[in-house]
This record gives sequence, structure tokens and C-alpha cells, in this order.
Amino acid sequence: WALNTYILPHAPYLRLISFIVVIASTVQFIEMLIKKLSPSLFRSLGIFLPLITTNCAILGLAIFATNREYGFMESFVYALGAGGGFTLALVLMAGLREETEITEVPKLIQGTAFNLIIAGILSMAFMGFAGLFNS
Repeated sequence: WALNTYILPHAPYLRLISFIVVIASTVQFIEMLIKKLSPSLFRSLGIFLPLITTNCAILGLAIFATNREYGFMESFVYALGAGGGFTLALVLMAGLREETEITEVPKLIQGTAFNLIIAGILSMAFMGFAGLFNS
């Protein structure tokens, strides 16, 4: 928010690269913090923590919030909601994948194909909420 409000109005062409730098810096800070506070968690996360830097969802969230010209609190609440929604989707997907491991799935659609089918059904379920709250 601060970067977009005070610096980027004078240099909008730096928007994308500046968001990437902010995301990468935040991830590095969190990585150092986890390494210091919980070495076992740091070891278990392995390479996955630095991969957050390349997560397009985070970059898309930042660009979407700035395009809508959200203020600080709006951006904060939007980020919390998006993070919560992403976490909910991951937990639901993990639960469904666990359930499918103990059931018999036809050989033809095992693995990635079945995961994509599950993701499609899950996305259709979430699309049911699209018109629930009109502003």
C-alpha cells in the first residue's frame, strides 16, 4: 500500500518489478525468522518456502488491490480474506485427495487427471457463492 501510494504514482512503469521485490524481500525475512525460531520447521519446509516468491497468486493479489485503489485497511482486509480463502481451498483439496487415496479410483483417471477433476468440481462449488453477496 505505502509503495503504491507514495512512490509508484511517479513511476508506474516500475509497478510489477517493485511488487516482485517486495514479495521476495518479505519471503526472505520470513525465511530467516523461521530459521531462527524453528529450525525443524525450516528443514521441513525445505525449498518450498523460497518458491513462494514466484507465486503468481500473491502478485495478482497486489496488482488487483492497487488497480481497485484500495486504502490501507481495505488492502489489509482483502489480503486476509484472500489468504483465508486460499488456505480453505488448499485444506479442502488436501482432504479430498486423502479421501481418494483410500477409495478405488479407475486406473484411467488416477493421479493428475483425477486431481484436476476434483479441482474443477471444487471451483464450481465456490462459484455458487459468486452472486450471494451483492454490493
